[in-house]
Amino acid sequence: MCRPPTKPAETRAGWGMIGAGTALIAACYGLARFAYGLFAPEFQATFQISQTVSGVIAAGGYVGYCIAIVVSLVLTEHLGARRLAVTAGMMATVGTGLVAIAPSTPILAMGVVVAGSSTGIASPPLAVAVSRWIREPIRDRAQTVVNAGTGIGVLVSGPTALVLVDEWRWAWAVFAVLTAATTMWVHLTIPFTNSERGARSGEREYVAGTTVMILGAFLMGLSSAAIWTFGRDLVTNNGGASATASILMWTVLGAAGVVGALSGDLVERIGLVQSWTVVMVIMASATGVLAVAPSSTVVIFVVAAVFGASYIILTGLVLVWSTRIYPGQVSFGVGLSFLMIAVGQAVGAPLAGTLSEAFGASTGFFTCAALGLVGAIVHPRSVGGGSDLRLHGDG
Repeated sequence: MCRPPTKPAETRAGWGMIGAGTALIAACYGLARFAYGLFAPEFQATFQISQTVSGVIAAGGYVGYCIAIVVSLVLTEHLGARRLAVTAGMMATVGTGLVAIAPSTPILAMGVVVAGSSTGIASPPLAVAVSRWIREPIRDRAQTVVNAGTGIGVLVSGPTALVLVDEWRWAWAVFAVLTAATTMWVHLTIPFTNSERGARSGEREYVAGTTVMILGAFLMGLSSAAIWTFGRDLVTNNGGASATASILMWTVLGAAGVVGALSGDLVERIGLVQSWTVVMVIMASATGVLAVAPSSTVVIFVVAAVFGASYIILTGLVLVWSTRIYPGQVSFGVGLSFLMIAVGQAVGAPLAGTLSEAFGASTGFFTCAALGLVGAIVHPRSVGGGSDLRLHGDG
């Protein structure tokens, strides 16, 4: 039976929502959350804080993320995807704005926590919106395109840091303006509903495959922690790279992350199981290679590109994985899986740091790489996909 042709208005609305969702992920993750590490030296100099205090502030944003994602996965089905997505944008705007005007360390810390929390709020409602309003044939592709916004945000933050590194307040003011504009775009494009309750939304039953998903997401987050947390330190302190080179490395990482938009197509071509195994091995290998040759300029940029692409692809695969297991509870499934990525990173960062201090900088990276290889064999069941774009919904 032939499908009815997609209406032009539906197609435009669908791509408009996907574009707004991608921009929100870019603003929340790439600007509001990950940009803190780029400007950490400037924050230390301006507020005369130690690296330890700087690390505590960064950890505050991370804790805020974990709390916010729990709140988001609970409230999305009650308040509706648009309300929660707009809330995430508002938090990112307020957080980046507070950082831009911070007169003291406590206000800086408050801004970082609020900005970091926005990422936890953003992912579940956007996943729900795509799941509800984009028809099945292209749903996986749409989910992974939105998820790849992280790479776009990191790509924007890198050049901004290069241009405004000595005027960091202006950089964060730019971030605030961009997040505010993105929030308005989200408000205008995601259809409004009072809630996202469906026939099975009230269920909280154990679903087969949940334990494997949790373990896979946890190991993926843990394996990625070394480069996200100590990658720049390794190439500058052990590899002798300049600050400019390390920032350019970050920019390359973000640019490559845009490749993560292809996650849905990868699943469609070779399946979820094969995609997960191959990309986990690639990310783990990149982590190990950086530990072997942190002083090689070629290696630094190749690893940044490979890690950036593989990390965003993997988060996209986790997203697809969770929506397949919890099709009637998308916010819960996505929130749970992304929370476990965050928990893995929370465990991996101090683990990598402790091992590096005790046995040398490369030890933490090798350990995370090895755990990534273990994670490669913890994979989902293979499920098919589709290929066209249509809006759908029931209200």
